[in-house]
Amino acid sequence: MSLTFHWFLPTNGDSRHVVGGGHGTPVTAAGGDRPPSIGYLTQIARAAEDLGFVGALTPTGAWCEDAWLTTAMLSQQTERLKFLVAFRPAFVSPTLAAQMASTYQRQTGGRLLLNVVTGGESREQRAYGDFLDKDARYARTGEFLEIVRGLWAGDTVDLAGEHLQVQDARLARLPDPVPEVYFGGSSPVAGEIAARHSDVYLTWGEPPAQVAEKIARIRGLAEKEGRTVRFGIRLHVITRDTSEQAWAEADRLLQGFDPATVRSVQEGLARSESEGQQRMLALHGGSSGSLEIHPNLWAGIGLVRGGAGTALVGSHDEVADRVEEYHRIGIDEFVLSGYPHLEEAYWFGEGVLPRLHARGLWAHPHQDAAALTAPQVPFGS
Repeated sequence: MSLTFHWFLPTNGDSRHVVGGGHGTPVTAAGGDRPPSIGYLTQIARAAEDLGFVGALTPTGAWCEDAWLTTAMLSQQTERLKFLVAFRPAFVSPTLAAQMASTYQRQTGGRLLLNVVTGGESREQRAYGDFLDKDARYARTGEFLEIVRGLWAGDTVDLAGEHLQVQDARLARLPDPVPEVYFGGSSPVAGEIAARHSDVYLTWGEPPAQVAEKIARIRGLAEKEGRTVRFGIRLHVITRDTSEQAWAEADRLLQGFDPATVRSVQEGLARSESEGQQRMLALHGGSSGSLEIHPNLWAGIGLVRGGAGTALVGSHDEVADRVEEYHRIGIDEFVLSGYPHLEEAYWFGEGVLPRLHARGLWAHPHQDAAALTAPQVPFGS
């Protein structure tokens, strides 16, 4: 089975420096270096499409542009790239969401994937009019997905849940194909929802041993539900021709972190209700002293950015080794990003993907395999 790779659309802005933001923290000034215009995001999307990435994750929250609207526009500028649209169930009715997804599939030729984000920060949720606590939000997400799944199956849905109610809900036109549901969360209740409703369980880039524990837990829960779940991981990446060049780039990014910004971001993230965010913080402890937490796994991004805070750093062969290591414990999908996103897509796509192809782990979804028999010259070398 070929591994699946997705890229990331920086709808919060891009830069040659790390753009912070997310989980209640504001976008850092670097986000203005390359504003998230449709023109610039189109460059990234087309590059990802040509290089062999299957899809592109688009985030959700007050810190970035709206994912539905942005990707709908980008779908008209691309041909095959799928869009992994992050959205929060609290902000739209389940019947309307099911209808939106159905429309999206027809108008794009089936290029929608859905990343369901329950919402880990009550303060941000309240700004959108959502006053439930975290556990209640997850319970509502379960009801939401039960309704949406039923509608996509062509059922007439009646549900009187604790948080959501629909009566005689039905779609006039069904999505084809039905969008796959990606879901993450480290808390026990998140695992239960993922096991019951997700197609792909996503985790942030913790060391392999910790990821393996998560996979075993979710796989066990899914088996109890009579289901099979695939597993994906969200990471940044810094890959170069040599290990020395890659680590020099990581150090350059680190040197660009303003100490006052690091303190402010860490203070904000320490208040996060997200168990996954707390696990990210524990990897570096707010200090830049010891950031390589596993061979070629660097926790520096998390000093200034909420959410995914680790990066694979190394030569193309070393990064390919780490990808293979994660695959051996059960990861089949990789959602990657790097600063800036246009250039880093080329570094990974031209440096690492051909090596994974040579190992029999990846095939370009749209090109003749013969074109990838040898590593390509990376962008910028």
